[in-house]
Amino acid sequence: MKNGRGNAVLDEMLEPVSRCFNVDAARALVNLRVDERTQTRVEELAEKCNEGHLTPEERSEYEAYVQASTLIGILQAKARHLLAQAGAS
Repeated sequence: MKNGRGNAVLDEMLEPVSRCFNVDAARALVNLRVDERTQTRVEELAEKCNEGHLTPEERSEYEAYVQASTLIGILQAKARHLLAQAGAS
């Protein structure tokens, strides 16, 4: 997903998934964080990307992290919306 339209399509396709959330699942999803090792790797790749020094393999790995982050972010937004509607935080 390299553009806003791609994210909109992903958002639309994930809508049925979000209808499966209950309050507990939504809370767990909102609080989801990657482990320290993963976060450190993403930061390393981001820095190399900004400097223009990614190898093709690293670019592919970084793009996978970005795509996964986009997917998780959309699901977290949907979970926050459910919690707001339910009056639960």
